[in-house]
Amino acid sequence: MIRIVIENLLLLLLPTLLYVAFVYLVGGGKGKKQSVLDDAPLIWLFLTGVALAVSVLLFFGTISGGKPGQAYKPPEFRDGTVVPGELKINKVPSDG
Repeated sequence: MIRIVIENLLLLLLPTLLYVAFVYLVGGGKGKKQSVLDDAPLIWLFLTGVALAVSVLLFFGTISGGKPGQAYKPPEFRDGTVVPGELKINKVPSDG
């Protein structure tokens, strides 16, 4: 659970981290007594982070998972090796 929280916080803070890195690399952070974030467009950086986080969550939420009728078989340890997990089709017994 903590991994998910950290990943989402990183997505929210990524635009701000890139902005601070850019300002320092260009030289805007040298010789000034004030913080780099004093002149930063914090609202736009926050909104960009929210848009990035939402778009990543929507993207991975819509492309992951199996088709209807498939079930996930988790990886298992068999004969000294790890057999990877896979999606299998559930066979429904017929009435006939």
